Amino acid sequence: MERRLVDSRKVKVDFSLEDMDLSEFKGKATYEQMKAYVLEKTGLKVSSLYIAQIKKKCGLDVGENFNLPKSENARQPQCTPEKEEAIMQAFKHFGIV
Repeated sequence: MERRLVDSRKVKVDFSLEDMDLSEFKGKATYEQMKAYVLEKTGLKVSSLYIAQIKKKCGLDVGENFNLPKSENARQPQCTPEKEEAIMQAFKHFGIV
């Protein structure tokens, strides 16, 4: 049986994200990431409902919602223009639009 010695020295690696191609990660932000971005940049709290409304308005895919209203004429709050602009900024930041 052959025995091998393993060198346990540490190796230091330096790299910069500026040199990396991160294009494959663009457009893949979660709703939580977008909410945090909007809150940090504008101080506004936005809901997942508002983000989904703006995604639909932009013609983007929106996942199926399992909390659908029970009746057809159920009222649903609409996103304000101020919050819509903040969400659009988040979309641009994350490369969604």
